[in-house]
Amino acid sequence: MARPYANEMSKLGETFAWAAAADLKAMRRAVRTAGRSSLRAIGSGGSLTAAHALAALHQRFTGRLAAVATPLEATDEPLDPSVATWLLSAGGGNVDIMAAAKGLILREPRQLGILCGREDSPLAELCRQHPFVDLMLYPPPAGKDGFLATNSLLAFTAVLTRAYASEFGADADWDDAAAHLEALLVEASGTVAAWEAATAPLWARSTTLVLHGPSTRIGAVDLESKFTEAAIGNLQVADYRNFAHGRHHWLAKRGETSGVLAFVTEADRVLAERTLEHIPTGIPQARIELASGPSACALASLVAALRITGWAGFTRGIDPGRPGVPEFGRKLYNLSLPRSRRSATPGRLSPRQAAAIARKSGVKPGDLAASGELDRWHEALTGFESRLAEARFAGIVLDYDGTVVDTRHRFEPAPKAMIAELARLADAGARIAVATGRGRSVRLDLQKSLPRLLWPRILIGYYNGAEVASLDDDGAPDGSAKPCAALLPLSEALRRQPELAECARQEDRPFQITLEATRVMPESRLWDLARQVILMASAEGVNVTRSSHSVDIVARGVSKLNVIRRLRESVGDEPILAIGDRGRWPGNDYELLREPFALGVDEISVDPTTCWHLGEPGQRGPSVTLDYLTALEVAGGRLRFAQGSFR
Repeated sequence: MARPYANEMSKLGETFAWAAAADLKAMRRAVRTAGRSSLRAIGSGGSLTAAHALAALHQRFTGRLAAVATPLEATDEPLDPSVATWLLSAGGGNVDIMAAAKGLILREPRQLGILCGREDSPLAELCRQHPFVDLMLYPPPAGKDGFLATNSLLAFTAVLTRAYASEFGADADWDDAAAHLEALLVEASGTVAAWEAATAPLWARSTTLVLHGPSTRIGAVDLESKFTEAAIGNLQVADYRNFAHGRHHWLAKRGETSGVLAFVTEADRVLAERTLEHIPTGIPQARIELASGPSACALASLVAALRITGWAGFTRGIDPGRPGVPEFGRKLYNLSLPRSRRSATPGRLSPRQAAAIARKSGVKPGDLAASGELDRWHEALTGFESRLAEARFAGIVLDYDGTVVDTRHRFEPAPKAMIAELARLADAGARIAVATGRGRSVRLDLQKSLPRLLWPRILIGYYNGAEVASLDDDGAPDGSAKPCAALLPLSEALRRQPELAECARQEDRPFQITLEATRVMPESRLWDLARQVILMASAEGVNVTRSSHSVDIVARGVSKLNVIRRLRESVGDEPILAIGDRGRWPGNDYELLREPFALGVDEISVDPTTCWHLGEPGQRGPSVTLDYLTALEVAGGRLRFAQGSFR
């Protein structure tokens, strides 16, 4: 049986204290990624309110559009893969959120964030099977909510607010919100008592109209959700100006059964007062006065909504925590979502082939079949697969960040399973090389992980191929911070560019300049700034590429192909397998993955003859690299893919 609503409310203070101290590392990293693009927040029930809070935070802090969707909408609407997509679920087990998660994982958006309140939930377990997902587990101390979302909702909204404020340098905004909220979570608070007294006259009327401004929308949305879900009463929501566009007519016809609840902040006080003074006399009004900044007002409006729900329910003889669930409601809750029309796969393709064609063409195979283009792509794929199956590789060249290690954890050693596969292949006589935009850190990480006996057999191409040396060469790479003559003027020009100086870290090496954003900004912005400086400086003889975390400017002659050339000194013209994550121009693996036998694990080129991503549906990054390596067999120092590897 669900817990009484009063019990839920008594734990709000503990929940907020937990949210104010929770480790935000995972969430801040996910917010940083999401901040580079627009966002879609998905939730149902109480988590839909949290989704509205997330969308509002994203728009306010990033200036980018954010939209809210239910799981049903999310499974069937077109998805721009560049849009960050977040799913929010306190319990992580309902049929709708699971269906949405499964469908979105297979569509492989650029970012899929999952905020869940249960570590042992089906949703969390599903995400662990797809490492590219940003899984954020934040289980509040109060445990599972009762019938209505209370502590989980406050917990999610608070940690999201704190994460956005921290990531965007607005700690004062959070401190202000925390200070104001603490007073509202005390039962004996004078403000809370004033709210209760002000709203009491409303509950004699069957309908409540809730008016709000931009910063208090979350409170209004949650009231509508709770009044409806617990059958507390009719409730309508409108902002002050939308109320003026026809919604006021309800009061003209049904004023005798209606009351008005208004959230009033300093930012919208004048508009609120001018609106409320026109409400006909005799219609009860209650004002919820909220002070301070937008985060404080948003969180306070949510707390007000939680408290108002309890007061209205008590007056009307309903415990919102356990209003009772009819049998038909249980049946409705457990209905399955319809299968998305967009997930249909032509019967002649395996799921892996369908995913590979969708990644390469940018179009779903079903749509390609309808347009008559599927045969061309299918022929290109099967031709590439046949060449892979027949080839005997003398060596492998792998990118590092995003390919061997997850970019989100690039300062940690490579996973043990990845190291085990590299060691297996090298120990059997295969030649292995790593081509990376990084320097000494890669050598140190691999030396710590791989047996010393294997070091002479492994090549490292540092700084995108500027310097190539064996893993046992402790003198490599050149640690000098002074760029070569071709890059020196450009280095100085980049440091003089105001926005780059403010928002990017610049690292100079003899043949490479690396720019890495120090604040949330789109990859395209950093790229545009770098290109602009290069054009203005009339710099010649340089190339610019993008990695998963930086923009690299390299001198003429620097290329990851230098690693392949060095490897060919020992293996001749025999086939070499190349694996990377940024094969789409201007990615820093673009040249490497133009090789005849090139496999992608994330972004790939449009070339139908090579650079295919053949990973399982819903997988990308190092997990796909590991699958490729595991599928390789060694015979006589040569590598080949086991039969049926890419079915």
